[in-house]
This record gives sequence, C-alpha cells and structure tokens, in this order.
Amino acid sequence: MIEVVLNDRLGKKVRVKCNDDDTIGDLKKLVAAQTGTRADKIRIQKWYTIYKDHITLKDYEIHDGMGLELYYS
Repeated sequence: MIEVVLNDRLGKKVRVKCNDDDTIGDLKKLVAAQTGTRADKIRIQKWYTIYKDHITLKDYEIHDGMGLELYYS
C-alpha cells in the first residue's frame, strides 16, 4: 500500500491509500469517493504531464508520499 497526496491548489489536499499496481483510473475513483466529484471530471497531472487512465502508478513511478496535482474539468 502506498499513500498519494493530491493537491487541487484551492486549499484542499486529498490523501489516498492505494496499491502501486492500480491504474490512474482506479486512483481517480478513489479520489471521487472522497471528494464527491465524478471520476470522469478529475484530471491528475504532475507539472505538464497529464496522466492517462489505463497506465499503472508503478509505470509512472509514483511512490509512497508523492504529491500530484488535482484538477476538475
């Protein structure tokens, strides 16, 4: 289990526990459950790299305690 911190730059930080073999789509569903926002309206990125739903956290080298950016569309 790893913990990922997502910051929406509006004052809300979301901490999500997940496995490193989960996909970005799975992570979006976990974030949606905590924030009440629909998973298809969430975009996760780091700097200018927008993460795609079908790729795993391990493939993106997302580790325990890593911070990502959370955007709503």
